[in-house]
Amino acid sequence: MSATVVKRRVRTGTGLGLVAWLAGVVFFLPIAWMALTSLHSEADAATNPPSFAASLTLDGYREFFGTGGGASPWPALINSTVASVVSTACVLLLALPAAYALSIRPVRKWTDVLFFFLSTKMLPAVAGLLPVYLFAKNAGMLDNIWLLVVLYTSMNLPIAVWMMQSFLAEVPVAVIEAARVDGARLPTVLARVVAPIALPGIAATALICFIFSWNELLFARVLTGVVAETAPVFLTGFITSQGLFLAKVCAASLVISLPVLAAGFAAQDKLVQGLSLGAVK
Repeated sequence: MSATVVKRRVRTGTGLGLVAWLAGVVFFLPIAWMALTSLHSEADAATNPPSFAASLTLDGYREFFGTGGGASPWPALINSTVASVVSTACVLLLALPAAYALSIRPVRKWTDVLFFFLSTKMLPAVAGLLPVYLFAKNAGMLDNIWLLVVLYTSMNLPIAVWMMQSFLAEVPVAVIEAARVDGARLPTVLARVVAPIALPGIAATALICFIFSWNELLFARVLTGVVAETAPVFLTGFITSQGLFLAKVCAASLVISLPVLAAGFAAQDKLVQGLSLGAVK
C-alpha cells in the first residue's frame, strides 16, 4: 500500500471523525441548554437572550418533586415505569416466536406478512383514539394503567417483529438444527439457542420499545386521569397560561428523560451490536 493511499485514508478517517463529533455536539447542545436552564430562577430563565452568568438554584427541581406544595411526581413515574417495562416484556415474548417463524422457519409469503405488520403503523394514532376511548369507557377501563400496557404492546409489536426478523435471520440454522437433533423443543430452542445469539438485537428492540412507551402522550393524556397518570402527562401540568414556568419545565423534562438516558447508556454496547447485526452485508 503506497504512502499516498495511507495518507488519503487517514484524512478520510479524520474528516469522518470530526463530522461525528460535530453531530454529537449538535445533538447534545439542547440537552445541555435544558440542564442549564433548569438550574436558573424563573426570572433568569425567561430573559432574552438568556444569561449564562445568572445565579444557580434548585428551585425548579424542588417544585417538581413537590416540596413546594405541588403534586408528587412519583405516582406518575411509577405508572410510566410499569407501563413501559411490562409492555416491552410482552412485546418481546410475542415478537420472538413471530420473528422466528418469519426468518428461520419462514412461512409462505412472509414478506407480505411483514408488510402487513408495518402497514398497521401507517394509521395515524389520532384516527384510532375515539374507538379506543369508547371501548375503554364501556369496559370501565378508563384511568387504568393496564389498558396502557395493552395499547403500548399492540403499538410496538409490529416494529418489534420487523426489527427482530432481520436480527434472527443472522442466526446460524445449523445451530438450531443441532439443538433439534438433541431433542430440544421450540420453547427451549427459542430460550436457550436463539435468544442468546440474538441478544444484541433483542436488546436494541427492547430499548426502542421502551422509549416509545415511555414517551407516548396522546393515549395517556386522553385515557388516564389521576390514578394512571404517566410522566409525560404529569409534565404537561407544568405549562400554564399565567406566570413563568420555563425553568420548572426544563427541570421536570430532564428528570423524566433520565430513565431513557440511563437505559440507553446501560445498553449502548448491545445497541450498537444489535443495530449492526441485522445490517445488509
